[in-house]
Amino acid sequence: MKTAWKTALITSLLAVVLGAISITFVACSTGDRDTSAPSQTKTAEPTDVIDEQLMMALAQAKNFHRKAKVYMIDGNLVAATTSVRQILSLRFPKGAPEADDVRQDARALLAKLLVSQGQVDEAMRTVEEGLAQSQRESFFVANLYTVQGEIHEARAAQADSEGDAGKAKAIEERRSAIASYDRSISINEKLQKQLSEDK
Repeated sequence: MKTAWKTALITSLLAVVLGAISITFVACSTGDRDTSAPSQTKTAEPTDVIDEQLMMALAQAKNFHRKAKVYMIDGNLVAATTSVRQILSLRFPKGAPEADDVRQDARALLAKLLVSQGQVDEAMRTVEEGLAQSQRESFFVANLYTVQGEIHEARAAQADSEGDAGKAKAIEERRSAIASYDRSISINEKLQKQLSEDK
């Protein structure tokens, strides 16, 4: 039963992750980048020039995601985790906003994998490092806050299992989860508003 739950969780998060990295892969460009770090993800225009080094890095990231997917389907979460970690060591062209998106996306998946293996504190460190390194607000940063909320919920569940001794901690973690979800919602609403104004 526990394995079935993990498989369902893994399958659903893979659909989101692979879709997100595909969006980044298609949207990558180097032409006329705003080096002042725009506050939203920019889709590529037909006239944008695609950088070869960037394309290679994105292709590698996509391959590591696909390897992780195969390992996850097979139930080999350790190998899947290793594959996702490799994305974080990829070299991107300096200043490429896509690098930030890919790394945030990888950190979100890595954190979920770590939670599924009981490494909740390591999962939280992974998310916090990603948030600290983010250069701009984007869907991927909002997603990291969502994952942070899920980790707070996992911590609350652990505290609940301690009975009365963990009651106060469980309440605190649930409040932190709500704060993380609210932050994610706020970023997404801001991005949606900017996209509407740009039309």
